[in-house]
Order: sequence, then C-alpha cells, then structure tokens
Amino acid sequence: MKRAVRTTLLCGAGLAVLAACGPNFAERTKSAEELRDEVLYEDRRRPSSRLRDILFNRTDPAKIGAVNKYLWNASLEVLSFLPVQSVDPFTGVIVTGYGTPPGGGRAYRATILVSDPALDARSLSVALQTRSGPVSAATLRAVEDAIMTRARQLRDRDSGF
Repeated sequence: MKRAVRTTLLCGAGLAVLAACGPNFAERTKSAEELRDEVLYEDRRRPSSRLRDILFNRTDPAKIGAVNKYLWNASLEVLSFLPVQSVDPFTGVIVTGYGTPPGGGRAYRATILVSDPALDARSLSVALQTRSGPVSAATLRAVEDAIMTRARQLRDRDSGF
C-alpha cells in the first residue's frame, strides 16, 4: 500500500514538473512507433567512439539508455490505446494522456517509470488514473502483469525460443 501511494505521489510530482516545462500538449502527439524511430535514428546518427562507449557503457543490447528495452516496448504496446504525450528513454519515463481502451467506457491515463536495466517487476512502476482519481489496486496489478508478460514474450522472441 505504501508503495502504491509513494509511486502515485512520485508520478504526480513528475507530471507536475513535466507539465511546467514541457511542450504544449494541445499539439499533435506522436505515435509510439514515431517516438521509437526517433530514438533509434538518434542513436544511429551519433558517431561511435571508444570513449563514448566506455563512459556510457552501451555494451548491453538489452538497454535503451539505462532502462530495459523489453519493459519499455511492452509498456508502449500494452498501453497503445493511450496517446503518448512525453517519453524519455534515458530516464525511463513515459507519460500518456487520457484514452479509452477498446471495448471500455472509462478513460485512463498513465505514467510509467522503467527504472532499471533488469527485466524485473521492481524495475517497473506504473501510475494509472481515471478522471475521478487513481484506479483500484487490482486494475493496476493487472496492467503491470500484462506489461511484464509482454516484456518476457519480447525477450523470448529475441532470444530465439
């Protein structure tokens, strides 16, 4: 219970900071594919150098910055019905706007934090809200489980199993 309250407060503070210094959210939001392509394109544009590789330790292909790429991509896939407002793959923060799931009637928004390169439940924090406040613990747990399951599927697909 304490973790959920702490996570909600942390995500709320993060949303406040992002809202204060971020772009105008009335502008067109980009799709998850467009954002992923931008990040991958930026990595390809930067020249590779030994000093940069040593300083930033980019030897593990399972990392995007310092987050687990499977958790990152699974979060974007599972919550693909939500419009992405802001992403930072280097700090692991994904902020979405309100969206309604297919076949659902309630609008949700989410803030996701992927905090570690490990494919572990402790690396994932999700804050999910409706327009009337936070969702139930069972709903939040179901979304986290769906993200973890999809992340494992993506890892297994990449490893050739």
